[in-house]
This record gives sequence, structure tokens and C-alpha cells, in this order.
Amino acid sequence: MAEKKTDLFDPVKLGPFTLRNRIAMAPLTRSRAGSDGVVTAMTAEYYAQRASAGLIISEATNITQQGRGYAYTPGIYSEEQVAAWRQVTDAVHAKGGLIFCQLWHVGRISHPSLQPDGALPVAPSAIKPEGQAFTEQGFQPHVTPRALELDEIPGLIQDYRHATECAKRAGFDGVEIHAANGYLLDQFLRDKTNKRTDRYGGSIENRVRLMLEVTEAVIATWSADRVGIRLSPISPANDIADSNPEAVFSYAVEQLNRFGLSYLHVVEGATGGPREVENGFDLQKLRKIFKGPYMANNGYDLTLAEKARAANEADLIAFGRPFIANPDLVERLQSGAPLNEPDPKTFYGGGAEGYIDYPTLDRQVAE
Repeated sequence: MAEKKTDLFDPVKLGPFTLRNRIAMAPLTRSRAGSDGVVTAMTAEYYAQRASAGLIISEATNITQQGRGYAYTPGIYSEEQVAAWRQVTDAVHAKGGLIFCQLWHVGRISHPSLQPDGALPVAPSAIKPEGQAFTEQGFQPHVTPRALELDEIPGLIQDYRHATECAKRAGFDGVEIHAANGYLLDQFLRDKTNKRTDRYGGSIENRVRLMLEVTEAVIATWSADRVGIRLSPISPANDIADSNPEAVFSYAVEQLNRFGLSYLHVVEGATGGPREVENGFDLQKLRKIFKGPYMANNGYDLTLAEKARAANEADLIAFGRPFIANPDLVERLQSGAPLNEPDPKTFYGGGAEGYIDYPTLDRQVAE
């Protein structure tokens, strides 16, 4: 009998769940919620179409209005948002899928027009990021944020706790803490953006502290086997960097082991860019440190995914952009069918076009 080529499409245990395969749908911002952060019936259709993924991780979802940095992104803190997400989770579950909610606070990657009462965005330190914010008035330059006061941090942690409770009530199967891509928790981790002199700045232990306190609050609200976390140790996304990322993230992952999390989700390389970056390090070191399932992400195609599994370099593989244009990505990968090409013009904002109208294999055959 011929040896089976890959176990990528086999069921796998993840915490209390049995995933139908090892393929995750990565979080993908699509900017199609209302100004109030409420998702629509179209969102339910979009995720239900992609429910054959072993696990769907929702688009990044704001834990508060203060956490919002892009126009038309969803929230998970109001009753209206919870009710709307319930339609999405019900639709995914009706197709036999599983979906986690990614909990997001952008920190300084925002603009006053997106903030409560036009306030300044918050950050560990008052350092202006390069780049522009996507606002309801179009792209506008980032501003210099306000450094969080020490006495505000317990309230921030409470916001993560509240968002976790909301995700639970909205019918999600779990949550993923977004500590990657240059957003708030990542800003605390890195010495380019964190110049604090209190217990949340300076040493690696201090810079990692907020991420650990947030994780502790989230697992106190929902069991650790329903909580994952996302890191991007060497990505320069959103004008972020660290002088010694290997030391920071090795320590961070060692400390995360105490929680017994569902998984560690790692962006390997530059987010949405090259897998090899200057001043990077071998991220397999983190795979070896972490005592739980490791989800690999960034630039994976079938060949790379099968290679990673064959070498046991990852337990789960997250695919991002291919899921935008291929609602039936798992079936296409498994059968060797060609993939639809995504249209970047419809990635962010807009309606059904480029969102829920990409053809599936059976629809293409029928046509």
C-alpha cells in the first residue's frame, strides 16, 4: 500500500475539539462592519462559506472603541455586536465548523477620528508611528499617541476580560489574543515602542508583563483550552522592532507555557511579506519551547504546508489570502484543483463583490 502523502487533511485534537483538518483560516481584516462595529448577515455568509477549515479565526475584532484603528472593523463589546456575531457563529456551526474570535486593541495604530470623543490613541509610550490610518474619511497620517497611565492598565485588562465574556455569549468556540503585528500588546513587548520606566517597561520581564496579565484575565474568563495567542516575533508590521527579538519572544513563550493555552499562532517572517527578514531568528526555537500546539502562518501554500507537517515543524497551518478567493480552499488543496486569484481592490470595505461571490469548485463545474 502506498504511504499516505500528508496528514494535513486528517482530523486533529485541539483542546476540547476535534478539528476536521489541520488547516486554519487566518484572521483577515475585511472592513465590512458598520460604523458601530456591528457585523452583517453578509458576514455570516462569508464565514459559513469557509467553514470547512479545521478552525476559523475571525478577523481582528476590537475589544473597545479605544481599541479601534481602522474604519468599518467589527467590535465585541456591545450587546448589538454580540447579537450580530451570534448569527455568524450559528451559521458556521450549522456547517460543522469551529470559530474563535480574535481580540484586538490596536494601541497607537489609530486616529482620533476613530477614537471615543476624538481622543488621542493610546500606547505604551508617546511615539508616533510611520504610516497612515484607514478612517471613514480616507487615509490620514498617524498621530503621536498618548502614553497609558499606570492606573489605566487594570481597566485595559478588564476590557479584554469583558470582550472574552462577550465572545462566549456570541457563540464563539474560543478566543485568540492578538499580540502581534505592531498592535498594543506587541507595542509593549518591543523596545522600539516601549520606553516606559515603570513595571511595564525596561527589562524583558517588564515588557512581557501586560501580555501575561491579559492572558491570565482571559483564561480566568474562559478555560485556557479555548484560548490561543498570536505573536509576530520578527515582523516589522506597523513600524515595530526590537533590538533582541529572540530573547524577548523566547522568554514570552516560556512564560505562556504556565497557562496551558489552546495554541501558539506565529507569523513567520514579515506579516504578509517575506518569510526571511533581516535580524530575524529561527522561529522553530519557539516551536520547541512551547508546550502545546503550534500554528504556523505566513506565505504557506500546499507544498510548504506539507513540508512543515512532514518535518513536524507545525501542528496547524494557517492560510490567509488564499481563503479570501477560495471559500472551499480545503477541498481545492486536497484535490489539487487550481485556486481562484484574489482581487486586492476588494480586500477592504465594499459589499458582496470580492467577499461572498468567489466561485466554489461545484459552482464552477455547474457553470
